[in-house]
Amino acid sequence: MTAHFLPPGIEVFERGWLSANNIFHFGENDASLVDSGYCAHQDLTIGLVRNAMQKHRLLKLNKMVNTHLHSDHCGGNAALVESFHCEVYIPAAEAIAVKNWDSTLLSYDNLGQECPQFPYQGVLVPGEEILLGRYFWKILAAPGHDPHSVMLYQADHRILISADALWEEGFGVIFPELWGEAGFEEVAQTLDLIEALPVNLVIPGHGAPFVDVSKSLASARSRLDYLASDPDRNARHGAKVLLKYRLLEWRSRDLAQVNEWIVKTPALMSAAKLLNMNIDEFTQWLPKALVKSGAAKIENKTLVDLG
Repeated sequence: MTAHFLPPGIEVFERGWLSANNIFHFGENDASLVDSGYCAHQDLTIGLVRNAMQKHRLLKLNKMVNTHLHSDHCGGNAALVESFHCEVYIPAAEAIAVKNWDSTLLSYDNLGQECPQFPYQGVLVPGEEILLGRYFWKILAAPGHDPHSVMLYQADHRILISADALWEEGFGVIFPELWGEAGFEEVAQTLDLIEALPVNLVIPGHGAPFVDVSKSLASARSRLDYLASDPDRNARHGAKVLLKYRLLEWRSRDLAQVNEWIVKTPALMSAAKLLNMNIDEFTQWLPKALVKSGAAKIENKTLVDLG
């Protein structure tokens, strides 16, 4: 439905929740991909890119560009580099962490996720522009969901690649608040920034592109007010999302193994502290909370994903 609103040279590969959307840009002098999905889906990502390149008779993928470095947005980087020998561009604030592959600074250990190591050749500096396909896009800082996240804005066509800063209904988990860093105010500022832009189409990190930006901003602000008014809500929501994300990959997992993963995931232990639960209480609560929300079921001491 939204293809009608996309100018020539842009295609959106809408994925699910385990892999973020991929946005393919192509022009006479450049072919670029924004966000690469999760590592478990890397073969599909490569297939989508290869098909698009063949369809448009392109010989080279020049750039792989990441809005932020959560594993669902950059997990396919390493495989794409190997397959297409493309350059990787990351938010400038992540450069040292990626160069040293610092697991403390990068989010994968903290969030209990996986991401194959990849190199980078360029950085995305807020306020600067980058050529993607046939259009220049302005790089905008978008902290909140992730402190170093960026959005990309094409002024001529009024298109915003919002990543997880704005979805049609809501936004990504405000992870910094889980470990005691600011996030609520940053989300509010990012939403204000989006509202100040003339935007006709938003391409989010998850879900279909959408055009009713005012409605989505109102929904996001309502959601933010709900979470910020009681930080326990953000902690509960964030914990459930982290387990659901992992369960999407596992499909099913013995509860004892689930509990072992929970205890080894620092962000979840931070959430437990915020919720004033000890480890036993938290490992009992979290799988049941996922079941109560309708996202999973428990069968024979096994946690099973419900899609």
